[in-house]
Amino acid sequence: MKNNLPPLLLAYVGDAVFELYVRQKLVTDGVLPISRLHKKATEIVRAGGQDSILRQIEPHLTEEEADIVRRGRNTKGRVPKNADMAAYRRATGFEALLGWLYLHGAQERLHQLFALIQAGEED
Repeated sequence: MKNNLPPLLLAYVGDAVFELYVRQKLVTDGVLPISRLHKKATEIVRAGGQDSILRQIEPHLTEEEADIVRRGRNTKGRVPKNADMAAYRRATGFEALLGWLYLHGAQERLHQLFALIQAGEED
């Protein structure tokens, strides 16, 4: 079943995976109070933030992972009025990748990609 899921369903799961990662990182980093946590999380998980992260990790993706991103990016869906269409589509590809990895039980690979993201934040 998980091999045949449409990219938008993978992105739906990937969105939750990324949101949890971001919240865990912010809490671990000690960002408080809740209003600041929410504001910071929103900056990271918005389409523009995910697009930037995808650009950072793209050179490290396998061919299969890049294909999942492409499928997610090329999926036809409604783009919110306040979002840049290209960034939103790339963010959908990023979320589809995370959802695909999560549903395939590739926790180690998710951790590797999240480590790349953290390393990029420190540069």
